[in-house]
Amino acid sequence: MFAAHDLLKSARGSALAVAAALLLATTAQAQSDPLPSWNDTTPKAAIVAFVEKVTAENSPDFVPEPERIAVFDNDGTLWTEHPMYVQLAFALDRVKAEAPSHPEWKDTQPFKAVLDNDMKALAAAGEKGLLELILATHSGMTSDEFQKIASDWIATARDPKFKKPYTELVYQPMLELLSYLRANGFKTFIVSGGGVEFVRPWAERLYGIPPEQVIGSTIKTRFEMRDDVPTLFRLPQVDFIDDKAGKPVAINQYIGRRPIAAFGNSDGDLEMLQWTTMGGTTPRFGLVVHHTDAEREYAYDRESAFGRLDKALDAAAVNQWTVVDMKADWKQIFREK
Repeated sequence: MFAAHDLLKSARGSALAVAAALLLATTAQAQSDPLPSWNDTTPKAAIVAFVEKVTAENSPDFVPEPERIAVFDNDGTLWTEHPMYVQLAFALDRVKAEAPSHPEWKDTQPFKAVLDNDMKALAAAGEKGLLELILATHSGMTSDEFQKIASDWIATARDPKFKKPYTELVYQPMLELLSYLRANGFKTFIVSGGGVEFVRPWAERLYGIPPEQVIGSTIKTRFEMRDDVPTLFRLPQVDFIDDKAGKPVAINQYIGRRPIAAFGNSDGDLEMLQWTTMGGTTPRFGLVVHHTDAEREYAYDRESAFGRLDKALDAAAVNQWTVVDMKADWKQIFREK
């Protein structure tokens, strides 16, 4: 009787031990997964294989840490860009806020379209009209004043579809990717078509990317002494557009090294992906985020007014860039609060 009791007790103890071991193994595996919001599909495997290859010192593909440069587009790659670019939403709000000081805007396009909420007329204004809005609302102040305005706006503005702050519409899988790369000796940069001084105030808080590692479009500034205080005054003139062919130029100018990894989502990132992956003797990695999830975010590509993905999608197949299908490859879209 005692032998049977001891045997039963031993069996229970063994079962508990096995269960505990399985639980610990599962927990350890979850904790060791650097990309938990990514499904175990081809893109995740490609990312991990690339990182392991370039960081293994005994690998013929080893890349020294100073050369591990990764560049990321922002709009549509790190956070949402529909129904319009976030900075454009900021510009439209600035037009409405400044309208009392500009009575002429009531009868002048494209400002009239904004004040009338006439999106059809605004679209008809094209890139020229949008640039006019940007220059009018992003200049006539110091850089410090502009960054405060942008910071105050981003803290209170809400996305029209999700009714959440734009800062909550950052992609959780990409945040994990940024952290994973940095944990493996990569230096991460934002290379955005958006204004550099619009992105810099919040990039470090959202992405862990400091201001000096943010590259973007710029307008001309002028040094001035105002009441014995040195300032940089923003002028209504374009300095540099960091988009399309401008991205490799800016990378070369500001980083001084050709990246070994590039991440984008649109035709505006095509040249950055080409510059990164086509050439050089070290391994290269290109990734394109394809917006395919109409339920959890948006689905768009070749015909989109914002973030059009047409030429770059074709180039991805030719150049063997990794294409992320958001619906199939991501367990969740937006960051955890």
